[in-house]
Amino acid sequence: MVTKEKEQGFFGSLALSHKVMAAIQAMGFEEPSPIQAKTIPPIMEGKDVIGQAQTGTGKTAAFGIPIVERVQDLRQVQALIMTPTRELALQVSEEIAKIGLYKKVKTLPVYGGQSIDRQIRALHFGVQVVIGTPGRLLDHIRRKTIKLDTVKMLILDEADEMLDMGFIDDIETIMQNIPREGRQTLLFSATMPNQIRSLADRYMNTPVFVTVSKEQLTVPQIDQYYYETREKLDGLCRILDAGDMERTIIFCRTKKGADELTASLGARGYMAEALHGDLSQMQRDRVMKKFRDSKLEILVATDVAARGLDIDHVTHVVNYDIPQDPESYVHRIGRTGRAGRKGTAVTFIHPREFRQLKQIEREIRQRIIRGQLPSAADILERQREVIKRRVLKTLEQDAFADYHAIVADLSVDYDPLDIAAAALKMFQEGYKEDSEAENQSQSNSGAEKGMVRLFVNVGRDNNIRPEDIVRSFAGEADIPGNVIGLIKIQSNFSFVEVPEEFAERVISAMHGNRIKGMRINVEVAKGR
Repeated sequence: MVTKEKEQGFFGSLALSHKVMAAIQAMGFEEPSPIQAKTIPPIMEGKDVIGQAQTGTGKTAAFGIPIVERVQDLRQVQALIMTPTRELALQVSEEIAKIGLYKKVKTLPVYGGQSIDRQIRALHFGVQVVIGTPGRLLDHIRRKTIKLDTVKMLILDEADEMLDMGFIDDIETIMQNIPREGRQTLLFSATMPNQIRSLADRYMNTPVFVTVSKEQLTVPQIDQYYYETREKLDGLCRILDAGDMERTIIFCRTKKGADELTASLGARGYMAEALHGDLSQMQRDRVMKKFRDSKLEILVATDVAARGLDIDHVTHVVNYDIPQDPESYVHRIGRTGRAGRKGTAVTFIHPREFRQLKQIEREIRQRIIRGQLPSAADILERQREVIKRRVLKTLEQDAFADYHAIVADLSVDYDPLDIAAAALKMFQEGYKEDSEAENQSQSNSGAEKGMVRLFVNVGRDNNIRPEDIVRSFAGEADIPGNVIGLIKIQSNFSFVEVPEEFAERVISAMHGNRIKGMRINVEVAKGR
């Protein structure tokens, strides 16, 4: 017989089944976030719960873990999650699938813009968790292609966003199609407007109210920069090569991420070691001693592992993964700039994370300056003497005769000076194939070369003027107003051209945002 201890594991103080624990550990998480620690116990007890939490606080796992724990091995819809957008539906579906990996939980996102026939086939085959936008869920209900009489858990995710987007009537219609008896209802929202409270009063059974209180955030007087890039490792290496980073702590979100980054840095010749919860106390002490004794340049750490560290003279803190909340950001960067010393904090973001960065700025009431990644020429200028020393040392070692034949062959058609320069370039920057850098979906938007044409769902009837669009795009996306190109305002929509390099950032910053009090949608326009 299997003992209780082997059946269960602990995520912080939360007792979970070994299959869910194994999945969470594979995802690299070490302990629950505040919203998870507060909401999972009452949800596991079967209570209705209202959770007030911002995006990026780990709320998906707060309801995803209990769903996976409670779902049964039956081919019927047992949990229904409503989200305001298809992007969030996909994101939630992916995370619950990861949590339910070892229990083989079947999830299905349903949203507009995808073939409904494909969704109908998947529903017919049998899924346990459905995540969908209200409009597409209603389509399935009217077609009788989804059966909701077996739903035991109903979750409203980002309820205030759904309210702002005008989904409140659709939500009520869907809720009326789910049997109330035996149903557990969970509601998550960043804010609690009256209509959301009224919805909770009518459809929830004495809910437990959970909120994550915000602490007063004070930021040390240190230089703060962010770099926007899709190639974070390349960007990080450029910063490390160009900067004067004597003692650096790099933060990753997960243990797996910390290990992978440490291996990648080591392969590129940097002295880096990881610090996370899987290390024994002896290993942890060894790593910390090397870092304190300056025998280690870079410490790659998770938030949990770095708690309680007291290290002097940390010159730089790097957020390789953007922190999941402003509090974590402040705790991380507080590792530098201590005792009146100068410190620098660097954050890498993907264009889609720009809005999350702006939320951090609002909470800490400080501007995080946009940095420009150093070019190969910048790095070369700083490393010129280092490169010369290495080449001289290699010449003195006189152990390169195997390469003479290659140089001799190339010398027939190329200048030896060019051959040597090309070899140094390949050594410094790595070998790169010529490739098309343009994103095809963006380049086909109908804009002139180098620009992307965006569709915005407000226009002349909404009293929108070109200056309103320029002011909003420039302010929210942190781009110069003069780079915004052609603006065409129609009766109920508009087209705006922006440079390719800023397109993804503008979409991230503006989609779901407001212009003149109206919530807008922004997406790449279809080709003309």
